[in-house]
Amino acid sequence: MPPMKSTLPLACLALFSIASAHARGTIEKVDIRGLDKGDDAEIIENIQVSLTLFDTIGKVQGESRLEYLLSQAERQTREALEPFGFYNPTITVEAPRTGETLRVVINVKKGEPVRVREDHIEITGPAMYDRYLQDDLEAFRPRKGDAFEHTLYEASKITVTRRLAERGYFDADYTQHQVQVTRAENAADIDLAWDSGRRYNMGPITFKQNYFVDKLFDPLVYWEEGSYFHEGKLDRLRESLTKLDYFSTIDIQPKPGEADENGNVPVDVNLTRAKRSIYTTGLSYGSESGAGVRGGLERRWLNSRGHKMNTQLDYAQKRKSLTTSYRIPAFRWLDGWYTFAASAYDEQTDYIDLRNLKLIASRSGQINEFWTATASFNALRERWGYASGTEFTDAVYQYSTLVYPQIAADYVNVDDRLFPRSGISGSATMRGGVEGAGSDTSFVQANMVLRWYVPLGQTNRLILRGEGGTTWTSDLVAMPPSLRYFAGGDRSIRGYAWREVGPRTPEPDKFALGAKHLVVGSAEYEHYFNDGPWGAAVFVDTGSAFDNTIDLHTGVGFGVRWKSPVGPVRVDIAHGLNDPDSQFQIYLNIGADL
Repeated sequence: MPPMKSTLPLACLALFSIASAHARGTIEKVDIRGLDKGDDAEIIENIQVSLTLFDTIGKVQGESRLEYLLSQAERQTREALEPFGFYNPTITVEAPRTGETLRVVINVKKGEPVRVREDHIEITGPAMYDRYLQDDLEAFRPRKGDAFEHTLYEASKITVTRRLAERGYFDADYTQHQVQVTRAENAADIDLAWDSGRRYNMGPITFKQNYFVDKLFDPLVYWEEGSYFHEGKLDRLRESLTKLDYFSTIDIQPKPGEADENGNVPVDVNLTRAKRSIYTTGLSYGSESGAGVRGGLERRWLNSRGHKMNTQLDYAQKRKSLTTSYRIPAFRWLDGWYTFAASAYDEQTDYIDLRNLKLIASRSGQINEFWTATASFNALRERWGYASGTEFTDAVYQYSTLVYPQIAADYVNVDDRLFPRSGISGSATMRGGVEGAGSDTSFVQANMVLRWYVPLGQTNRLILRGEGGTTWTSDLVAMPPSLRYFAGGDRSIRGYAWREVGPRTPEPDKFALGAKHLVVGSAEYEHYFNDGPWGAAVFVDTGSAFDNTIDLHTGVGFGVRWKSPVGPVRVDIAHGLNDPDSQFQIYLNIGADL
């Protein structure tokens, strides 16, 4: 009997030890198998988000907690597959142990997807005659015979609902809203209908601010009161107000609940003024201009009539410029300005001593979504002289006075202004003067730049650029250097220095004289790694600035690209193929080149 008493505690201790050996465990990894990492990437991601197991990886768990987590894994995986139309999958969960470590394997066979058997999708009310909403219904997915994907279904619903609100159907609501899934038959029946209610109109616009004169912004409202409501009209107004740069906050609130009996919806535009003055300072360096400093003062508004003033100074060793502009709102032409500007420029490099003074009076405006234009009247007085080395003691200076009108137009139609992958942008300029009417010579000058962005897959793009310019004049000598054509540099022919390509004086000086005509072409291929912010580019540029006979110069090179928060950053290294002054040129640019 005494031996029996001593054996029982030992036996209990042994049983407790066996139980304790599996009373704890740590999930080392969770593998999902049976799905394609490419085609099923979204499904895998949804399973990972849905599985509680992933939150416990590397954390010690009690036995009961482990059993619960593993028991829930099959259900959670099944539910994660349903939004993609797979309601009858086969799922097995394995959890082999190595000591206190578990590696969970979830095997998934999706099975056949549930498909739409019947679809009833419609809009009743006035919107049934709205072609934009009918287009949305035609594009609604999934439809009969398609796999029933929840995400696609919800996205299509949201598209229609948003379009109804965007186009002024504020009373729209569902009359039918259900999907019946029959698992046994892998079938889904959609019954979805909206009643649009009436379409509301654009009511009175009230600008709420306490500084600018009344009705200053009224011309920005380009539609007539009582016209159909459309959110795009308010977006255009917001864009116009943003471009003025007067305000830090622009809050546009339509109030359908306060519509009058005719359905006119009042709109409040709440405006908060931005900081009045902007000061800028910085350092600069250029291989041609040398080291320098930059500074500027911009007054976003000078008075309650919205006038602006901007002064910029760039003071470098070899180049100096001062520009002051005064702008007056001209909103009768949307987003337009009257501008009066004066600029002074001084350049003293190794071979040229150039100074000019320019006065400009202009009228700018946005013609439509893609076009902007500026018409200006210009008066230019320029003096220049060439010398060998840095000696200008015996330099012969020339003078030119030109008074001429100019018109410039810019076109931008791209998918993304910060980083365009598809679309076209360009600019065109024409100017001309008449001898005896304020000008020393008669001339006409035209210039055009065109850029074409071509997407190549998801991570590549091709950029094609062309520029052409010509001058009609009988006296090129009277044309100052600032109005002649030069080629070479980062925005022209890479592989050559700025102004390197074109007519030059005989050796040893080889001064760039400028030309009557310009032709430049460029092709650039960019590739971004893993669809990320970093990429590389290769390019070839060719062209010439010439008077009579074209002499093409070609440059080739490669570069590094970075999609930074402030726009693309481009670093290029290029080599000229036609006897360049330097074997390699390095260029740095920041921002989209539109």
